[in-house]
Amino acid sequence: MTSFEELGVAPALLRAIADMGFENPMPVQEKVIPELLGDNRDLVALAQTGTGKTAAFGLPLLQLTDASRREPQALVLAPTRELCLQIAGDLADFAKYMPDVHILPVYGGSSIESQMRSLRQGVQIIVATPGRLIDLIGRGVVHLEGVHTVVLDEADEMLNMGFVDSINDILDHVPDDRKLLLFSATMPAEVARIAARYMREPKEIVVGTRNEGAANVRHIYYMVQARDKYATLKRVADYNPSIYAIIFCRTRRDTQEVADALIHDGYNADALHGDLSQQQRDLTMRKFRDRVTRLLVATDVAARGLDVDDLTHVINYGLPEDTAVYTHRSGRTGRAGKAGTSVAIIHSREKGRLREIERIIGKTFERMDVPTPDRIIEKQLYSLADRLERVAVNDNEIDKYVAGVEKKLSWLSTTDLLKRVLSLEFNRLLDYYKDAPAIENISDRPERKKKNEAPATPRDKDRRTAERGMARIYVNAGKSDGFYAGNLIDLLNHTVEGQRVDVGRIDLMPGYSLFDVRKADASRVVAALKGADFLGKRLYSEIADADKDYARASSRKSRGEAPARDKKRNRKFKK
Repeated sequence: MTSFEELGVAPALLRAIADMGFENPMPVQEKVIPELLGDNRDLVALAQTGTGKTAAFGLPLLQLTDASRREPQALVLAPTRELCLQIAGDLADFAKYMPDVHILPVYGGSSIESQMRSLRQGVQIIVATPGRLIDLIGRGVVHLEGVHTVVLDEADEMLNMGFVDSINDILDHVPDDRKLLLFSATMPAEVARIAARYMREPKEIVVGTRNEGAANVRHIYYMVQARDKYATLKRVADYNPSIYAIIFCRTRRDTQEVADALIHDGYNADALHGDLSQQQRDLTMRKFRDRVTRLLVATDVAARGLDVDDLTHVINYGLPEDTAVYTHRSGRTGRAGKAGTSVAIIHSREKGRLREIERIIGKTFERMDVPTPDRIIEKQLYSLADRLERVAVNDNEIDKYVAGVEKKLSWLSTTDLLKRVLSLEFNRLLDYYKDAPAIENISDRPERKKKNEAPATPRDKDRRTAERGMARIYVNAGKSDGFYAGNLIDLLNHTVEGQRVDVGRIDLMPGYSLFDVRKADASRVVAALKGADFLGKRLYSEIADADKDYARASSRKSRGEAPARDKKRNRKFKK
């Protein structure tokens, strides 16, 4: 097995990483370090989060730094404040025995004056978020003329967050002969364009396969009715007694509501989203890292750069639209060679997206039935029994109390005593699941066609039929209008008054959309959407009819004509 010394790492760095417990290089380090130390070529490295990327680029950056020059020589760009701080902290640890090398994290949400003072005193390596660095360049306190190496870490996430213009601007301020290193978990088109524009015949290093999921992650899914998603989430948490997980939701509102519901139901949960102040975010993440919080409910943007080891699960409370987002989510567990599980809680109309994710990441999702109350309670009881077996006992301290307690409980048989111990731990679960309703597992096998049944077409009634307990709603905006699931959820959040609307299956067509809501909410949803504005388009909405051709109806509405049923009504009145 190759050692760090054989890779050419300098003695001062070897001493520091030995103090940190590094023994042998990870695959990405073994491939990247020799390239950065011995070649001036640009480099694209595709590797998952948690595979040791920071050491892969950080050790060579430090080794190539001239400590006698008090000016920026290397620049690392990261998408978030949290990742920026993590990288800077790791580099500082690696540079433990390099006292003249100074590393500065530069990010928003902190005093810009203090960062400016540090820059004037002289730093060799800057780790920055794009927005704050652009600000400092504009103020004339950051000069990048001496930079020989630029690293874009988690480049795909930076582009997803809209930093493409900032990255272009920053790269225009560094010398043309600098080396550019691009680290990314996936290789979407935007990242490829950055590489084509700024890199000179870059060498590509792939750890695993392009866009694949982390090797040690098990991918499973539960397919249930939309109304059962929260109950399924709780059962997944209860079925895994040692769970330590991030639960991903699409919107800030969903994130807060799911977290509030979990807290109300007795779980150690918290929310992380963009509406929190920086102080609230820091407190939330500190509690999660310390495992005071076991379930962190987060949006994708808020969780970017959140570095937490030993996650047992990542839970997708519905699948993201972009496969790269799923790759990032699932890559947060199963890190550094440890096993992890990525769970997707979906409804039947997300099955196609699930198959597309499988194809791109090269993994197969296992379909699981939602755990039953009996299975959950059994799993929890055996977990407690295991903890009892492994608990450390201080005989010297505990023996002096045993006799008195034994005398007090002597009237109980062993079985009675065990029942009471278990009840102390599990009364909440036992009470909750005593009358818990059944959760239906939706089969993902296609139904067998009846004899002589016509083949399915895109206009089949099933697309216009709501799931059980739900109503199907039509709205005259679709993909050709730039109207997607996120726009729909945002529109409902801002137009429908009263209690929050739970949205089930969503079908987006070019000229219209269909979606499920609870039957009790259907009338107020339709009333709220009628006449609402979306990017200058006046919306029309109605409860969907399975026999109606909505493609034609949508075309009429886009031309300002009355719906077909209204035309018939008008003809009747004229007669």
